[in-house]
Amino acid sequence: MFRNVAELVSLAEQSQVKIAEIMIRQEIEVSGRPREEIIAKMEQNLDVMEKALERGLSGVKSQTGLTGGDAVLLQNYIRSGKGLSGNLLLDAVSKAVATNEVNAAMGVICATPTAGSAGVVPGTLFAVKEKLNPTRMEMIEFLFTAAAFGFVVANNATVSGAAGGCQAEVGSAAGMAAASIVEMAGGTPRQAAEAMAITLKNMLGLVCDPVAGLVEVPCVKRNAMGASNALTAADMALAGITSRIPCDEVIAAMYEIGKTMPSALRETAQGGLAATPTGRRLEAEIFGEPKGKLKDYLVASIS
Repeated sequence: MFRNVAELVSLAEQSQVKIAEIMIRQEIEVSGRPREEIIAKMEQNLDVMEKALERGLSGVKSQTGLTGGDAVLLQNYIRSGKGLSGNLLLDAVSKAVATNEVNAAMGVICATPTAGSAGVVPGTLFAVKEKLNPTRMEMIEFLFTAAAFGFVVANNATVSGAAGGCQAEVGSAAGMAAASIVEMAGGTPRQAAEAMAITLKNMLGLVCDPVAGLVEVPCVKRNAMGASNALTAADMALAGITSRIPCDEVIAAMYEIGKTMPSALRETAQGGLAATPTGRRLEAEIFGEPKGKLKDYLVASIS
């Protein structure tokens, strides 16, 4: 039914329906499954997200000790009343961090679009829930809207950090979240696309440089920044601000940038933060200074 964002927006406008509805219709057409089954499956994903978020907010630690507990610190900070960024934004950041801390602790999460970027969509969804008071079905529609934009990126570019850097993972997740926030807040399909474009173009060039090859540092904190970026872009789009570069062209640019990134900056743990003295020290502490082929195997197996 649609191959790119322009077609997605056009279909929604012509049918005068939400982008979420266009995605549901496409799933029905492609899979041959009934609407009720498709919606029920997405609700299962929502349940997984909610449970992961709750677990993270209760406090978790990864086996390496590199990550964990920051979501709780942020919630405590919100309650202190000293926050500068606003409670909704900080809540979204905390919940994005909570989800990725669960991922780092080997818990169950829902990849949106990847495990390393799984905090942004649920983090923003459950934060704006407190303000917008959506129905359960509207929360499910939030995920279908995110899926529609993720579908476009996956089929026209990449959502893989190994192929395109963290811009392809957290950047895509943040764009998906921004578009969904706009739609839940009553924005138009075109405004949702503008939010996606604004978000992604401000994360272009973001490298994937996991310390010790693990999806912990800096991945968890990048989900926090993705969530804040998504909320800011959503507000900009809802205010009527547009991206001078169309969304599909931003996605294409992201793909081209990813292809030109050196392999050291695409999930191999050979460059960026992973190659800093502290990054190498942490790697040695975790893996006992693996050498040669063993080290290459460990990096590949956890990427």
